[in-house]
Amino acid sequence: MPTRDQRVQAAVLRPEAVGERLALGRVEPPEPLAGLVDYGWWVRWAVPEVHEQGVVPRPVVHLTVEEPVHGAGHRLVVTGVCRERFVRRLSGSGRVVAVAFRPGGFSPFLGDDVSVLLDRVVPAADLLDLTPGEERRVVSDAVSAPEGDAGCHVLLDWLASRPAASDPGDHAEVLEVARLVDLVETDTTITRVQQVAAVAGCTVRTLQRRFLRHVGVGPKWVVQRCRLLDVAAAAHADDRAGGVDWADLAARLGYADQSHLIRGFTALVGESPAAYVRRPRPPA
Repeated sequence: MPTRDQRVQAAVLRPEAVGERLALGRVEPPEPLAGLVDYGWWVRWAVPEVHEQGVVPRPVVHLTVEEPVHGAGHRLVVTGVCRERFVRRLSGSGRVVAVAFRPGGFSPFLGDDVSVLLDRVVPAADLLDLTPGEERRVVSDAVSAPEGDAGCHVLLDWLASRPAASDPGDHAEVLEVARLVDLVETDTTITRVQQVAAVAGCTVRTLQRRFLRHVGVGPKWVVQRCRLLDVAAAAHADDRAGGVDWADLAARLGYADQSHLIRGFTALVGESPAAYVRRPRPPA
């Protein structure tokens, strides 16, 4: 079964281009955040021309120090679960520092249904009851930190100091939902919501309520997205594995047939798996 790290890697489209244009890293969260935060991450780029980097979003929320836009300063934003492929246009040089929550992990900090963030990017101050001074301090410390992991540690340490990190509150249900998403991500035999509900020991309707509250999307979307990430992982490995039997993969991942797999992948990525594999690699 694939690990969660492998699923994260599969989410990056055209991974062969990343090492040529981008530097990136990940930081493990401190103990108080271990059940709520997956990792801190940073990206630094220096590109001579515009580079478009595509990502297949996973069912997670991100807290990001956003680069200045149209003359504005850096700001702290929360990005909810995105249902469509995310494309970031990069030019010149810059960097991003962020935190990726575990599925459901942002729920205790928000204190509301995470579904309100679906397909949205919202200023963190609007959600986390930040004073302007606190936001300026956190952003300034993260931006002025040395490049690399240091900016991530600023965000993680600040999150660990907030009440939601230490107050158990509704964490038990949050951790259970995170466990279920982890299972869906790593067990390729899970292709239906009913299987997840059976593991959770609840009805499908109850499972839907829990996912919408804590993850931000329903369990059906999570199952379908994780299986599409399996398709992306297979496409990335195509040239090393001597080709992929797409019909066999479709059967193993629970698709009705190969055409359903191709339609789902094409709708998300913009081209069929075979076309995705055939596209020439960018020059170094």
